[in-house]
Amino acid sequence: MAKMTLPFGPQHPVLPEPIHLSLTVEDEIVTQAIPALGYVHRGLEKLVDIRDFNQMVQIVERVCGICSKIHAMCYVQGLEELMKVDVPPRAKYLRVMWSELHRIHSHLLWLGLFADAFGMESLFMQCWRIREKIMDINEATTGARVIVSVNVVGGLRCDVDDTQTRWILSELDEVEREVRRLESTFVNDYTIKKRTCGIGVLSAEKALELGAAGPTLRGSGVAQDMRQLKYAAFDSIDFEPVTALDGDSYSRMKVRYYETLQSIDLVRQAIAKMPDGDIAVKVKGRPEGEILSRVEQPRGELFYYIKGNGTKYLDRVRIRTPTFANIPPLAAMLPGIELADVPIVVLSIDPCISCTER
Repeated sequence: MAKMTLPFGPQHPVLPEPIHLSLTVEDEIVTQAIPALGYVHRGLEKLVDIRDFNQMVQIVERVCGICSKIHAMCYVQGLEELMKVDVPPRAKYLRVMWSELHRIHSHLLWLGLFADAFGMESLFMQCWRIREKIMDINEATTGARVIVSVNVVGGLRCDVDDTQTRWILSELDEVEREVRRLESTFVNDYTIKKRTCGIGVLSAEKALELGAAGPTLRGSGVAQDMRQLKYAAFDSIDFEPVTALDGDSYSRMKVRYYETLQSIDLVRQAIAKMPDGDIAVKVKGRPEGEILSRVEQPRGELFYYIKGNGTKYLDRVRIRTPTFANIPPLAAMLPGIELADVPIVVLSIDPCISCTER
């Protein structure tokens, strides 16, 4: 059998992210995959030395643009717990609303890229066309399409009025209709099933052993989601994790597709249950001590370790992103598959190397 080692990435026509894998291949079958990280490292965590804890909100939003709102929420929730700040109830519901809008547009972006990997250009454009409605909501309610910068320590910068919430609900009705029209293609199309079913299998036991997170974990049948911790307003919103049982690329796709629909419902619940009142409180003092903050990003569990010293500059901010957690499971999925299936399996974890290499 012919045996060779091939570099896969960091530049590849199918991959949206600069991930590099060293693949050992025997007659078109992958036998070993070794990841290499560090191509776009930016040193964002080091900026706590020269940016105070309030300025760092804007820094952590730039760890990843697509889920910037959730990075900022994780960071400020940690500081608020450390400083014993009681955030107004309305702000908690608004945080849920904007974070779930980010989840919708992140999943729609990924579904489009997944379709593009099969050469389904029309399906790719449909997903991104639908996603534009979510981006329009972000822009209309915050002034920005991607990095919305609504979170501050103690609450939010922005609010929405009744006219805006009615418009958001109307737009979400249209988004839901459009997404449901794609269900038969994503779930039942022969080509998609042929390229994903039984490909890149990760068992539930292996997923837990290797520390998989998010849809990668739930696609293996493990109903674990950080929203179950009831942060923000999730303590009063009906929520159950979306799972699939087969642990293959098809299951991971189905989890993201149905999470898109679930997030639409979560936004509706947040708007329906949102009380009137303030959206922020004044924050006094400086953070002292250390705290872990955990939330659910579109790609999985995100946590921040924050250490304060009683000054306006933090001693440490350590970020663990879900893609970092999903790299070892990815390396376990690849052996045994054909070389032509590697791009699909890599995409199935929804890699964000910008997140991973801070």
